Amino acid sequence: MRKIFFYGLFMDRSLLTDQGLHPTVVARAVLRDYRIHIGERATLLQSASSRAFGVVMELSDDEADALYAEPSVSEYVRESVQVEVLDTGETYEADCYNLPRDLGLAGTNPAYAAQLARLLESLQFDAAYVREIEAFGEVS
Repeated sequence: MRKIFFYGLFMDRSLLTDQGLHPTVVARAVLRDYRIHIGERATLLQSASSRAFGVVMELSDDEADALYAEPSVSEYVRESVQVEVLDTGETYEADCYNLPRDLGLAGTNPAYAAQLARLLESLQFDAAYVREIEAFGEVS
């Protein structure tokens, strides 16, 4: 089994089960020294003193490989990160999938930002973080 730190819409377990996957939710967690960026798609960028919130889930190696072979997410690159469980302070090593920086900064996607903010709220993440995500959907 592979622990994966999901920070985008894949935090919604039903999206994964609808694809025939069998994720096990481990915990809500924070990844320090990274910040989320929502361009056309979501990604995490290294950023000292920042934090990104998400959910750690376990998938089999085959399921994780199949998930990230899908055309819509195939450009994401796996990296190993240390996440901290929000409720206990326990730490886990987990995989995290991010876009290469040039792809991750491209475009905007207000609909994605709004959907992600609703999901974060339903998962009872900090209201300030929900507002941070909502700001990606605001037209300047």
